[in-house]
Amino acid sequence: MYTIGYDIGSSSVKAALVEVGTGRVVARVQAPQEEMGMDAPRAGWAEQDPELWYRYVTECTQQLLASPGAEEIRSADIGAVGIGYQMHGLVLVDKDHRVVRPAIIWCDGRAVETGDRAFGKIGEERCLSHCLNSPGNFTAAKLKWVAEHEPDNYSRSAHAMLPGDYIALRLSGEPTTTVTGLSEGVLWDFKENHAADIVLDGMGLDANKLCTRVPALGLQGKVSKQAAAETGLAEGTIIGYRAGDQPNNAMSLNVIHPGEVAATGGTSGVVYGVTDRLSYDPGQRVNSFAHVNHTEDQTRIGILLCINGTGIAHRWIRQQVCDEHTGYGDMERMAASVPVGSDGLHFLPFGNGPERMLGNRDLGAQLLGLDFNRHTRAHLVRAGIEGVAFAFVYGMRIMKELGVELSKIRVGNDNMFQSRLFASTISTLTGATIEVHNTNGAVGAALAAGVAAGHSPDLASAVGRQEIEQTITPEVKNTESLRIAYERWESALTRLLH
Repeated sequence: MYTIGYDIGSSSVKAALVEVGTGRVVARVQAPQEEMGMDAPRAGWAEQDPELWYRYVTECTQQLLASPGAEEIRSADIGAVGIGYQMHGLVLVDKDHRVVRPAIIWCDGRAVETGDRAFGKIGEERCLSHCLNSPGNFTAAKLKWVAEHEPDNYSRSAHAMLPGDYIALRLSGEPTTTVTGLSEGVLWDFKENHAADIVLDGMGLDANKLCTRVPALGLQGKVSKQAAAETGLAEGTIIGYRAGDQPNNAMSLNVIHPGEVAATGGTSGVVYGVTDRLSYDPGQRVNSFAHVNHTEDQTRIGILLCINGTGIAHRWIRQQVCDEHTGYGDMERMAASVPVGSDGLHFLPFGNGPERMLGNRDLGAQLLGLDFNRHTRAHLVRAGIEGVAFAFVYGMRIMKELGVELSKIRVGNDNMFQSRLFASTISTLTGATIEVHNTNGAVGAALAAGVAAGHSPDLASAVGRQEIEQTITPEVKNTESLRIAYERWESALTRLLH
């Protein structure tokens, strides 16, 4: 039996076809080949067309079923599908399931003030103790923004959902959501174990717009006749798993028990640790959400540090600083030709919307110390890689303050952690050992779907078989020079913040 996993990102849709019994990855695909764009009608806004995500889901599915190695696999052999998706977005659909307006995605900053006002109205301690987060810039605040600024669109909408909920809707025809999804939208009350009435009432939002809840891991629905015709899947295929990309990435790396930690460096960067307590950061520099295996009887909370400006900053440097023939491997070699600290050139990579760990400040990216007589393109590339790594270190120190153990971090093999320089910088400055695993979010979603369909006994069995491709440990020879470079970078950030 086989399963398919989807990872619905803001840059692309990735998909994997997996043999459940062995965990063997038969094929992996991505669409589009170049990154999807984001629309920014105003500064600080970010929108995408949800129908575009579904189009790429259909393309990926067709490519998987036609890929080398899958010649003997029929659509009827696909037992289930699983969905990982970009978190915190808002998709509105009408009663006929048509999209009402473009999705307001995770890095859109328009609702920060809306969420802050609601936080004060609800009561900070009350909101945090029940929901673990401020409405901040999350889905609830984005929905309230639409209600205030686009009342016609709010009235037309029948369902407010997360991006993964929309893909499940298109596959099944049924509007559903999960506790994990509601918690990432700050729409779940952990004390009362139901939708967060304190947030809905405090914001004046219509609770009827929330979708029917289904388990994050379990039977969520089945592929409809229409979706089967569009994707190539068999009608009736089980939709068995759904989670936001960061909980999903952590689960894919077998981070499911308290004390385990994962990280990723995609468009945004994340460090994600699991705890068995209803923990929250009063300063909201990091956030807490229901993990994929959280239940009323088993508390599993993911503490998430998110940095918006990571992979997108690396991509921007490749596109705007390097020539069209330069790949990421070329950039790694360029950076290696420059000393640690980039000869005094520092890059603050915060150019992708408000940064939660900086108090939802939208600083914009900053290039500091540029010397026209000294610095080259290679310096710019290294400063970019170091700047993103330093941002990780800055945030990880916040997590350590909150008691998260960071001695070992598991990462996938398909993002910025492919850069040895990037990973080594983080390892050396934090003292953490970094394990690079041969998996990604799409593979994890496929394996989890196999559990839901009864083809694997549990999550630990399903995802515990990955190969560790390499282990990165601190480099003693660079410790002092990296420490000096980081302190200068942090001082520049502190001056900018204050």
